[in-house]
Amino acid sequence: KNNDTPLVLSERGTVLAPASGFDPRPSTQVFRLEIVVMDQHGHNCSGAVTVEVLPSRRPRVNFTESWRAVTVPEGTGPLEVVTQVHASGDKVRYVLLTPAAPALFTVDAVSGEIRSTRRLDLERFPQAAHTQLLVQAYEARAPAARATMTLNITVHRRSQQAPRCVPALGITQVPETVPPGWTLLTLRCVGPAGAAGVLHYAVEGATTASRSLFRMEGPRLQVNATLDYDSELAAAVGFQFAATIMVTVAGQPLRSTRVPVLVTVTPVNEYVPQCPNGTAFSVPETAAFGTAVGTVAGTDRDYPPHSIEYSLEERVGSAQPFSIDARTGKIYMVGTLDYERQRSYRLTVRLTDTHNDADPAKRRSCLCDVAVRVQAVLSEAPVCTPEVQELRITSRAGGRQPVTRLTCQSSREGAPLSYAIIRGEEPLRSPASCCGLALSRASCPGNEDRHFRMEGNTLFHVPNGLDQPRTFVLLVEVWAGPSVPHRSTTAMLVVHVTPQPTTVPPRSSARRSTPRREPVIVTRTEATWRPPAWFVAALTACSALLLAALGCTARALL
Repeated sequence: KNNDTPLVLSERGTVLAPASGFDPRPSTQVFRLEIVVMDQHGHNCSGAVTVEVLPSRRPRVNFTESWRAVTVPEGTGPLEVVTQVHASGDKVRYVLLTPAAPALFTVDAVSGEIRSTRRLDLERFPQAAHTQLLVQAYEARAPAARATMTLNITVHRRSQQAPRCVPALGITQVPETVPPGWTLLTLRCVGPAGAAGVLHYAVEGATTASRSLFRMEGPRLQVNATLDYDSELAAAVGFQFAATIMVTVAGQPLRSTRVPVLVTVTPVNEYVPQCPNGTAFSVPETAAFGTAVGTVAGTDRDYPPHSIEYSLEERVGSAQPFSIDARTGKIYMVGTLDYERQRSYRLTVRLTDTHNDADPAKRRSCLCDVAVRVQAVLSEAPVCTPEVQELRITSRAGGRQPVTRLTCQSSREGAPLSYAIIRGEEPLRSPASCCGLALSRASCPGNEDRHFRMEGNTLFHVPNGLDQPRTFVLLVEVWAGPSVPHRSTTAMLVVHVTPQPTTVPPRSSARRSTPRREPVIVTRTEATWRPPAWFVAALTACSALLLAALGCTARALL
């Protein structure tokens, strides 16, 4: 339609360069050709072709040899490689300038492989005995840079005729669920004398796995093993299995015909997606919009593996402050939470597989239950009453023995508390009372031998062979859940442990029975004054000011 371009359009639809060539330019030239195609009934369609003319860089293309002679046996099948040519250059393409009639050979434009287009039968194609091909190599971006070579192909006549088979090339497509024994292809072969009873069929393959998948029952190619589309073997070969059927006359390999076979396996959606086990997440009630709560990792055994879409099922009469990413299965916050109003949510996630069947309408899905627990966020740390306890116990042999039970409360009713011994020391021995216990680095470890253990809010003593009285100072941290920020308090427990006394029987020939004394646990709780943090800071500041004033006074007197 447009005449402002030097390009020429022939009647056969070929876009030709101008006879005088393109004007040399230092930059890329772009031409647009608007084309209208009309048939004899007046129907038409239109389109456009854009041609980019790149600046010439004067590339050079050269063949490694100017001519070559190749001999191939008669009976070479279609698409078999006869030879390969090679030319030097950047992006070299190959083309045949003088193809035979009928075209018995073709060249791969990229690799330069010369292949037969049909079976080379000298009885049907006598001209195939000697064929001369002129192969041209050119630069893809600069077709003017080209080179040619001559290729002489001679077909060597066999002394004995091989069988003829129809089809000469087998191509079929089957779903992965076809059972063993399924017939994929039936050959019709004729021997030299026209009798098919003397023909033998066998399967050859590029790999052992390919050969094991197929078998021959006379002239019928059948499935020998399940063609599993979801296996690594199928994915490695692009879901196309290649094999070769070898047909021989009376079992003589010299009188044989090979029929290439390509079997394409199509997927079938066999499996339902599977939910992960025990999917439960926790999220603080102060989580912001867009916060990631967790990921639902569904599985699917069909290929491609785990190709799943995720969606949330809506519940009637209840709004859910969550959304899910359809591709990754990650759950996000899209609303607000309130621990007092609702402490847990039950979500129903639908898993739907995709791209697992040749028919897109055949999709499978399942429903998964996901629990989301709301974590309370405390505004204040827990409070323990009392904060300091002094206890006295007698260690007795046997199992563990309870020492005391901490009484702590959270700022939010119902929030569970956690307890842990964060430090245990054995103070240096001194004549001071409990109030004067040294809390500096101890001379020997405190709770490293696991003399004490917290279970819930109860402190247990585990006897470990104490032979003398000892005193332990334990610091127990108390916090309420994994709230952010982490708010906790610390309780101090001073435990005096006395070993259980052993009774020595008197030296006498007469036997005396000594009653066994049961250990007595004495618990004493003393309240101590713990100043608030502001009082400590004020006292420190006043002390610093007093020291500074005394220093200034001393300097003035000197």
